[in-house]
Amino acid sequence: MDQIAPRRSRTSALTRSLQILDLLSDKLRPMTAYELAKESGAPPSTVYKLIDDMTDGAMLGRMPDGRVWLGPRLMRYGLAYRARMNAFQEAERAMHDLSERTGEMVQICTRDEGWMSVIGMAEGRGTFRVTSDVGTRVPLNWTASGRLLIGHLSDDERREVFARCATPSATGLAETDPDILARTSREAFLDGISVQIDTSEEAVACIAAPVRDADGACLMTLSVVMPKHRVPDRFDDIANEVRGAARSVELALGTHGAA
Repeated sequence: MDQIAPRRSRTSALTRSLQILDLLSDKLRPMTAYELAKESGAPPSTVYKLIDDMTDGAMLGRMPDGRVWLGPRLMRYGLAYRARMNAFQEAERAMHDLSERTGEMVQICTRDEGWMSVIGMAEGRGTFRVTSDVGTRVPLNWTASGRLLIGHLSDDERREVFARCATPSATGLAETDPDILARTSREAFLDGISVQIDTSEEAVACIAAPVRDADGACLMTLSVVMPKHRVPDRFDDIANEVRGAARSVELALGTHGAA
């Protein structure tokens, strides 16, 4: 009988290439080959070779000082992927409508493992700004959207995610207890609204609602990001607006009430 060859433990070139791309997207800045090798734990000779190959394929681009950054080919892939995401297109429409109605900043967020990622943003009226922009990732426990994004999971699954990924925020106000996070995540998901104030950035409030797929899982969130001093006077209106916007996306996708 033929024996099955053992799986090679050596890290593949594809895995190393993905590590390089992940590091650049996580750090949000160009990096040297030495930095990439040190951060990834890969041999420098391997990283130099991969950088040459990925640069030749336009997956990476070289800066004048020799550092490397994400290449133009990735933009083409990203745009092609996003163009097929009907859910994103519907959410983007709702995002702009919601921002126009409320005058506030609105974001579309999704889950990336233990992180919440901002994939769309509409600026509000006025001068209010936050540090998070499209492409920003923050731990799930820091934000209202982060809690909603795993609110559909089982009790054990939610607790496991938070036990593995919850970290203190810069403001020191983000909850890190997995049991509390698992409970409040589920409560917010069932209520259809989640609120966080001062946990990710000082004086910033986030009011988010889940967009559910056909199975009832949280596909993404719509969230209004605003100065916390406006919350007491506007909370009810904003909560109703963001809930309604999320439901409009679900209706357009045919998932509202499906699960």
